[in-house]
Amino acid sequence: MADSGATDNGKLKVVATTTQVADFVRVIGGDRVAVTQLVKPNASPHEYEPTPDVIQAIGQAQLLVKNGVGLEDEWLGKTVQTSGFRGQTVDTSADISLRQGEDEETGKPVDDPHIWHNPQNAKIMCAAVEKALAKADPDHLDGYEQRFAAYAAKLDALDKDIERQINSLPEEGRKLVTNHDAFGYYIDRYHLNFVGSVIPDFSDQAELSGSQLDGLVKKIKDEKVKAVFGESSLPPKTAKTIADQAGVKVVAGEGSLYGDSLGPGGSAGDTYLKSEEFNTKTIVDALK
Repeated sequence: MADSGATDNGKLKVVATTTQVADFVRVIGGDRVAVTQLVKPNASPHEYEPTPDVIQAIGQAQLLVKNGVGLEDEWLGKTVQTSGFRGQTVDTSADISLRQGEDEETGKPVDDPHIWHNPQNAKIMCAAVEKALAKADPDHLDGYEQRFAAYAAKLDALDKDIERQINSLPEEGRKLVTNHDAFGYYIDRYHLNFVGSVIPDFSDQAELSGSQLDGLVKKIKDEKVKAVFGESSLPPKTAKTIADQAGVKVVAGEGSLYGDSLGPGGSAGDTYLKSEEFNTKTIVDALK
């Protein structure tokens, strides 16, 4: 567990599922919240396993803030039930327009849970956090509103800066190959061309078959893609193998993109704002 928030010091006890959501709660909540973050930095939210102290913290919390869109479905429902949680659950995805893809196993449409990779979506997520905190702690509503307004302005500035950086690339060079299909909202927002992913799924648990790997390598060559991007929460081996076979550079291991989670304290991606700026600079530098 990243840090414990089940305290009796007058602060709101908030459990936040993912690294991004926890960051939003800390920013909007300020010194009024004690946050228990479930998913650790550089870890996958798709395969999280709760521990007994996490279950206890959820049972004591006043708010449970989640990403939503099924990202936590594999483990959250049963964990909450076991904990005896009686507080309010906040689904930060509730007001976001979702993009769809295809489930790799069933072929059926499925919603993309990686909503935070568009800063305008992050602003909607933060608005949901601000509303919930103000409802739970109305005596400090002004502080929540002020911190949200200040952070919303930073998200707008981030959005414009990412657009500026991506637009510095020639249109024919804006092609992305990633470790798994985690950057769809970013790609849509900034008009990149998604060529493919090492793991062809919104989850990071699926795998490419041998023929699919060969097909991706061929597509990278045909499309003249310049780089394959790994992710900090995933092993770099397959991304490196595909890049080697395609004869292109690989950004993997140290310096990978922050896809499913933020980085640890002191890293280049230890906050949402820093992670998106780092991702953008990394992408632009590799595709120049």
